[in-house]
Amino acid sequence: MDHSFLSAFILLLLVLDPLGSLPVFIPIMRDVPAARRRWVALREVGIAFLVLFAFMFFGDAFLRVMRLSERSLEVAGGVILLMVSIRMIFSHADGVYGTSDGKEPFVFPLAIPLLAGPSAMATVLLLASRQPERVMTWVGALSCAMLVSGAVLLLCERIRRLLGDSVVAALEKLMGLVLTAIAVEMILAGLKRYFLG
Repeated sequence: MDHSFLSAFILLLLVLDPLGSLPVFIPIMRDVPAARRRWVALREVGIAFLVLFAFMFFGDAFLRVMRLSERSLEVAGGVILLMVSIRMIFSHADGVYGTSDGKEPFVFPLAIPLLAGPSAMATVLLLASRQPERVMTWVGALSCAMLVSGAVLLLCERIRRLLGDSVVAALEKLMGLVLTAIAVEMILAGLKRYFLG
């Protein structure tokens, strides 16, 4: 499945799932002093971007070292995306990653795995390995998706108050449905390439 800048941007935005991060982000940040919340959000988004950026550029070498084929990565990435999308549709009250127990988050759980989780890592690896000649397009799409995610996290309280909890939950489920279709497409494309060459 070949991508354009727009389709890669939308795919990465769905995988990063900034609206779906709000129910996790808000309780984790509740105990962080208000003056530090903006800095913590920017720092965590920056760390997530660096992790995904590294995976994009060193993904091909990683595949060779681990002796993985693009087909297995495509199917595995599709399965992970499918699991994430099911979590988005059938969400839990406590979230997947739990709470921060009053500590300021650092890397875990906001940067990794909330933003730069297995599904996002698999997605950037797949983009870079399938169309390596367009890697700068994927960097641009990743940058734009991370900017949107950062803006959503910075404005999380305002968004929640403006839309209401029920609308945010409905948007997350809608994103989950779209991501489910993308995940199935990735799995089918990987199986097709495996069986039909």
